Amino acid sequence: MPTIGVIGGDGVGPEVVREGLAVLADVAEREGFRYDLVPFDLGGERYLKTGEVLPDKVVDDLRRCDALFLGAVGHPGVAPGILEKGILLRLRFEFHQYINLRPVRLYPGVETPIKGKGPDEIDMVVVRENNEDLYVGAGGFTRKGTAEEVAIQTSINTRAGVERCLRYAFDLARSRGRDRPYPGLTEEERGRGLLGQVTLVAKTNVLTFAHDLWMRAFTETARDYPEIKSDYQHVDACCMRMVVSPERFDVIATTNMFGDIITDLGAVLQGGMGLAASGNLNPARTAPSMFEPVHGSAPDIAGKGIANPIAAILSVAMLLDHLELPGASERIRRAVARVLAAGAPKTPDLGGRAKTADVGQAVRNAFE
Repeated sequence: MPTIGVIGGDGVGPEVVREGLAVLADVAEREGFRYDLVPFDLGGERYLKTGEVLPDKVVDDLRRCDALFLGAVGHPGVAPGILEKGILLRLRFEFHQYINLRPVRLYPGVETPIKGKGPDEIDMVVVRENNEDLYVGAGGFTRKGTAEEVAIQTSINTRAGVERCLRYAFDLARSRGRDRPYPGLTEEERGRGLLGQVTLVAKTNVLTFAHDLWMRAFTETARDYPEIKSDYQHVDACCMRMVVSPERFDVIATTNMFGDIITDLGAVLQGGMGLAASGNLNPARTAPSMFEPVHGSAPDIAGKGIANPIAAILSVAMLLDHLELPGASERIRRAVARVLAAGAPKTPDLGGRAKTADVGQAVRNAFE
């Protein structure tokens, strides 16, 4: 029986996690599986009361879980970076969650700001490297606080870290293509047996050391996947084309920093942060993977009961995929699709007046 560690966190985190867990309970009853929940008190309030961010003993307890479900991290009373580095980045690094997986899917019934585009055109997945790049924290200050101050932040990229990210992306494109060949392929490409596409997003014309490594690893890795089309985009061109022609993307593989940026753009394409789910994956399963909505703690609406729980609910679906319960995860996605297609209830971020609990209940009611 799997153990799921639950970190409600800050702001709207506990509110959306509550609805995600209610959906989990309902789908478990319908699908006939059991699980244990272990709550963890982590976040801004604990830090302000005790000065603790993430004690080693808690890390050990989290490590014993099979998966983690996180609401949000970020507190207006705590300086930026303390909680984000002390909780999010520490767990991602210590648990070797080297893949950040972010689906970008527009559901029927949801508006996108991109004119003339719909669900058929917006269906991609971003595979973001999650343990390297600028997030390693290599760097420092010289003469801090003076007019001569120098700040250095170093991007760290290893061949092993880059290649494992790229292989995950190619494997994912192969899996997606077997279920449904990438519609952006030409008839000639389909005739040659191509199934999907991986687009490397980097900046090889400027970052000529780090991204030269990415490009060489990409070119060499692609040879092992003859059924997957290889594509390359500079990150600025990628952002432009995600807006102009999102249908040209299937699976995107990119660096930690660029992935952070373009997946927020992807969230807007799919209707907003309230619909964007994510997973921090340890594919080797040597430590738990962690699943969370992309949105932050949103302190401006915390406690009002109006946060959109859909991203958290879809993160539960991803968690169930990881626990190899595909029937349960697809049941959740179908229920979410029914609610969104119906056009109501909607939380304020989608133009409605519904409460967080109303939307969660509607998803549970939509189970077949």
